[in-house]
Amino acid sequence: MREPKTLLLCSCDKTQSFDAEALKAAAGAEQVIPVDQLCGQDMAVAAEHLSGKSEVLIACGQQAALFERLREDVEAEIQHAAPLHTIDIRDRAGWSSPNANPDRLRAKQAALLAAAQLPSPMAPVKSIHSNGVCCIVGPTEQAIRMAELVQDELGVTCVVSDAGVIQLPSAGYDLARGQLTSARGALGNFTLEFAQLQTLNPAGRGELGYGAVKATAQSECDIFIDLRGGEPAFPSHQKRNGYFWADPNKSGELERIAVTARDRVGEFEKTVYFHLETSLCAHSRANQTGCTRCLDVCPTEAIFSAGDSIQIDSDICAGCGSCAAVCPTSAVTMNETPFEAITKAAEVMAKVYREQIHESPRLVFHTLGAGGDAIAHLARYGNGLADDLIPLGLEHVDRIGHAELLAALGAGYAEVLILADNDTDREAVGAEVELTRAMVAGAHHSPTRVRIISADELGAEGDNAGRVSEPVLLVGGRRDITRVTVAAMADKVDAPIPLPVGAPYGAIEIDSDKCTLCLACVSLCPTGALTDHPDRPEVQFTENACVQCGVCESTCPETAITLKPQLDLSKDALSARTLHGEEPFECISCGKPFGVASTINRIVEKLENQHWMYTKTDNVQLIKMCDDCRVKAQFHGDNAPMAGGERPRVRTSDDYLDS
Repeated sequence: MREPKTLLLCSCDKTQSFDAEALKAAAGAEQVIPVDQLCGQDMAVAAEHLSGKSEVLIACGQQAALFERLREDVEAEIQHAAPLHTIDIRDRAGWSSPNANPDRLRAKQAALLAAAQLPSPMAPVKSIHSNGVCCIVGPTEQAIRMAELVQDELGVTCVVSDAGVIQLPSAGYDLARGQLTSARGALGNFTLEFAQLQTLNPAGRGELGYGAVKATAQSECDIFIDLRGGEPAFPSHQKRNGYFWADPNKSGELERIAVTARDRVGEFEKTVYFHLETSLCAHSRANQTGCTRCLDVCPTEAIFSAGDSIQIDSDICAGCGSCAAVCPTSAVTMNETPFEAITKAAEVMAKVYREQIHESPRLVFHTLGAGGDAIAHLARYGNGLADDLIPLGLEHVDRIGHAELLAALGAGYAEVLILADNDTDREAVGAEVELTRAMVAGAHHSPTRVRIISADELGAEGDNAGRVSEPVLLVGGRRDITRVTVAAMADKVDAPIPLPVGAPYGAIEIDSDKCTLCLACVSLCPTGALTDHPDRPEVQFTENACVQCGVCESTCPETAITLKPQLDLSKDALSARTLHGEEPFECISCGKPFGVASTINRIVEKLENQHWMYTKTDNVQLIKMCDDCRVKAQFHGDNAPMAGGERPRVRTSDDYLDS
C-alpha cells in the first residue's frame, strides 16, 4: 500500500510561480502546501509535516541539507520523523527569462516532479580494505615533505627519483631511491614496479648512503602518491581511487593531497557500477579479434581482453558508462544508470509535459556536478534554462550513447542535447552523436535535432522549439528501440541508411569469386547473424543480428568478406537471406551430396595427372566420394594399405588322406 505524501512548494520569496494542483497530481501527493519562504519564516510548516507520518516531498534543492538537519532535530525530539525527499524545480524550471512562456515552465515543473517519483535503481557494492600502507614517489624534497605530513596516520615508504640530500634518517617512514617503471591497481591493491632500486642505509655517522642496487623490484601498497610532476601513472587519474597526483603548477598541492590521503584507511564501500554477461560478448572467437569498442573507449583502462570475452576490474571502474553506451550486444550494462531507467525517466517527462501544453519539449543530458552547477548559475545570474528545455542529470554524460539519444527522440522530444563539461566529455560522446545524426539524417530529419552544446547555449531557443514530435512505444532493448525510433521517424526509406565506419549495425558482403564456402565465418559468428543451410553449401545472413564485430572478416582465410555499416529498416533485415551458395557435389559411389561442387572440381583439376599419387591411379576417384564411401573404397580396394595377402585354403581331412 502506498504511503500518503505531502508536497511542500516554495515560491522562493515570490520569485517563481507554479500550478499547485498540477504539481500535486504529478507528484502523486494527497495534499500540497504552497509557501513563500520555507527555509526562513515558513520553516515551521516543514517542521510540522516532518513530525507527521506522511512522506514529505519538498520542492527545493538548494536547502536540501537544511531540511535534512531539521528532520534529524524533529526525530531527536519526538523519536520519529516522516520520510523526506527533496527536488529542485526552481533552478531547472522556475527561474527563467522574463519572456519565458509560463505554461511551458509549469509543464516542465510537473514533468520533473513526475520523473522524481520513479524508483531509483540500486547498485551493488563491494568492500575494499586499506591498511594505510602508502608509497610516495617523487623528488627527495617533496617526497620527504609529504611523508612528514602523513606519517602519523599512514605507513609510509618514500621512493625518491633524484640524488637529493637527506639530512637525517626518520623512524616514521622508510626511504629508497629508484625509478618507477609501471603501476597498476587501485585503492587497497596497488602494485608498483621500480628499476635500479636502492634502500637507504640509516646506520653509521656522517652523510647517509644507499645500499646495493637491485635491477628490478616490486612493491605493494594501499595508497599511491605520485609527486614526479610529469605525466600521471594512470589515464583519467582523477577517477583512480587511492591514487594522488600532484600538479606541479598548483600551490598547496601537497597539503591538499595530505588531507585526503590520511582518510584512506579502513574499510570502504565501492559501487559495482556494471554488470557483465560474457556469453553475449562479441570480443573474440578462436583467437580471432572481433569487437573492441569498450576497450577503445574506457578512460581508466579497467577493461581488458580475457580470451573470447572482455573482463572489467571493478576496483578500477569509475562508472562512467562509456562501455555500456557502445556495447552492441548489451553484454555490458550499468547497475546505477541502466538504459531502462534513463529511457523511462525521459519518457515520463515528455509525456507529462505534452499533457500540460500539447507540444514537444527538448531534452538536455548533463552531469550532476559541473553541469548541474552551470544550470544553477545560469538560473541565478542569467535567464535560466530555455523554457522548453528539460534537464536530465547523470553522474557522467559518457553514459549516453546513440540508443539513449534515439530513445529520447522516440519519446517525443523535439531536440536532444548533451551538455559537455569539457573537451574530454565532448570527445567521449562525439562518435555516438555522429552515429545518431547519421540515422536521423537518413530518416529525412534535420541532424541538428541531436547535438553537443556548451553552457552558454542552455538558454537559447532551439531550431525545433514548439514543434510536435509524435512518440513511439519504447519497448525492448537498445537495438530494438533504435530500429523502431528511426523507422517511425522515416516516412519512407527505400534504401538502407549508410552509417559511419565502426557503427554496430550493418551488412556483410561476400566476394563469390573468392569464397570457398568453408563456413569458418558461420562457425565463429558470435551473434548468430551468419548461419548455414542444412541441405546445401550456403552462407545465410540476418542483418538485424549483425553487430559488425568483424570476427567473420578476420577469420575468412580467403579475405572474401567486407563489412558494410548501414541500417536497413526493411523487413528483409529481420530474416535470413542467402549471401553465397553453390550446388553440392554428389558422391560418385552412393550419390549422397557432400562438399561444394566447384571446390571438388578445382581439387581434381589441380591433382589429376599433376601429382604422383594421382597419376596412372584411381586415387583421384577417392576425392569424388563422400567420407563413408572413401573409407570403404580404401579398405576393400586392391591396394588397401591394411589389406593382407590372400588367405590360404582351409585344409580338410580329405586333403590329408589324399596326400
